[in-house]
Amino acid sequence: MAVASKALSTAADLIKAPLLYKGKVRELYDLGEHYLIVVTDRISAFDYVLDPAVPDKGNVLNQLSAFWFQQTAAIQPNHVIHSDVELLGDLVAEADKEALRNRIMVTRKAERIDIECVVRGYITGGGWRQYGKTGAINGIPLPEGMRKNERFPQPLFTPAAKNDVGHDEDIPFSRMEEITGAGIAAQLRDRSIRLYEFAHAYCLERGIILADCKFEFGLIDGEIILIDEIFTPDSSRFWAQDKYELDTEIDSMDKEPVRTYLLGSDWDQNSEPAPLPDSVVAETTSRYRGIYQLLTGKEL
Repeated sequence: MAVASKALSTAADLIKAPLLYKGKVRELYDLGEHYLIVVTDRISAFDYVLDPAVPDKGNVLNQLSAFWFQQTAAIQPNHVIHSDVELLGDLVAEADKEALRNRIMVTRKAERIDIECVVRGYITGGGWRQYGKTGAINGIPLPEGMRKNERFPQPLFTPAAKNDVGHDEDIPFSRMEEITGAGIAAQLRDRSIRLYEFAHAYCLERGIILADCKFEFGLIDGEIILIDEIFTPDSSRFWAQDKYELDTEIDSMDKEPVRTYLLGSDWDQNSEPAPLPDSVVAETTSRYRGIYQLLTGKEL
């Protein structure tokens, strides 16, 4: 693989437009009629943004989203206008465009629906923990005796109410209907499951299992639009098909090296962690570049 590029921690000094929102990874700028999303190389774990940033992580996230938005446009309309830094013109100085190349997306402005639309194809992660405590996930009762990582006969739609501060809140579908209205809730559920089934089949052909994923949607003139990101290592759980096993912790194809390092260190999880070792950063970059190549058939 090619050598990783220099990491980008923020674009705030590179763009001549108002910064509306700075998330853990993404920055949102106001272009008037449209939004500009910049995907940085910042990485978070256990609710902390870590140092240093991971080279090429933002490239992978943005280009994978652009790839999937194109692949799924016939299934579900999305907010993308373009992802070409050259079209930003004077908003970015010529000398700074290379730093932003492959990291930007200009989008239509949608009114965000404050629901995280989660689809689970396999019982793992937070869903497995819910099942162990209650025998259900988001109020959906499940058969006794399910095994960790087992595939569901049909994908489960398990929404969460979005919170700008703190964690999103897992909610039953009935609560989602109260928040969005029954008609919108049903459409979001059906569209999310359709997107998951499309991507799950695509991934299997490439030796990857899409275990679960999450989507965000918005409204533009009453039309439901897919926004944010889609089928990236930050929004989806990918497993290598040849490593799939029941009753075990499967190494996911994302920032797992960072989580593994932190859990194996003496960090107390209540204070800012020390900078990540170079070896962990390099391994994480390799993970992100690798999943991009497997999914798209192209090197970054």
